[in-house]
Amino acid sequence: MKLTSFTDYSLRVLIYLATRPGRRATIGEIAAKFSASENHLTKVVHFLATEGVLATVRGKGGGLGLARPPQDIVVGDIVRRTEGQAMPAECFGSGGACAIAPCCRLRGVLGEAVDAFYAVLDRYTLEDLVANRDQLDGILRIGEMPVAAPMELRA
Repeated sequence: MKLTSFTDYSLRVLIYLATRPGRRATIGEIAAKFSASENHLTKVVHFLATEGVLATVRGKGGGLGLARPPQDIVVGDIVRRTEGQAMPAECFGSGGACAIAPCCRLRGVLGEAVDAFYAVLDRYTLEDLVANRDQLDGILRIGEMPVAAPMELRA
């Protein structure tokens, strides 16, 4: 199953923020680190904030941070929210008609595969993805960025 770029960037934003918990970042900062479009990341951040995963602070000294501790953010939950209904084949959607649909067993097999995919993702939290914080911080060089003055984050 191939994830959309929206899901990919959602996970990257969360990993970036979880690497240095309690520190706010800006969309521009994250976009620069991942060579990503700020417009695309703005949509990602807006979605994650709407879902209650990110908290944001507007204005000077603002930024975004995790709304919950990394150990409370399940990877499978994030992927489900960002991907929507899993449709590994045409028969999972409402469009199209397959000639063998009444007796085809492929749909069941693919459904089982999707369930297994999510079962693995459900075993991991964001905390698991950043257990190597020192390495991530060394690559992303998050510590070199200026830290904004402490301010209450809003979900």
